[in-house]
Amino acid sequence: MPDIITFLILLALGYGFGQWFERRHYRSIREREQEFKDLLIIQTKIIPSSFSSGHETFLVNGSVVISVDYFKRFVAGLRNLVGGRVTPYETLLDRARREAILRMKEEARASGADVILNVKYEMCSIYKGRRNSIGSVEALAYGTAFLPIKTTAGER
Repeated sequence: MPDIITFLILLALGYGFGQWFERRHYRSIREREQEFKDLLIIQTKIIPSSFSSGHETFLVNGSVVISVDYFKRFVAGLRNLVGGRVTPYETLLDRARREAILRMKEEARASGADVILNVKYEMCSIYKGRRNSIGSVEALAYGTAFLPIKTTAGER
């Protein structure tokens, strides 16, 4: 009986701290998304003529590794028994994707870029827990940043 009580206490603590950290991370993501909302991301197959000259291009990327907490893994295991959406993993993947995009934008902004074209995402599980359950995921976002080339007043 004491083992069950200990398990339930640890499960409740894991749930509480996991929810607190997730809410804190989402708050940070929302604040930084507002900070970078003027840095455009454009998906296109043809580079617009306004970018064909006068811009330097370079690759920017952002990556993050996020681990799933024990409670989410426990709930996902229960969900696998009955089927349906595994929302604990959905929020994990959403946070990872959004964080990777923000890190990519931070790199672009630090380099002086004003636009990022053709952003791609990669997601992978980098750690398998027991019975091949998801332990940690990596999200990678990358794209082509455009940096306006500064010209002197006499050049045309």
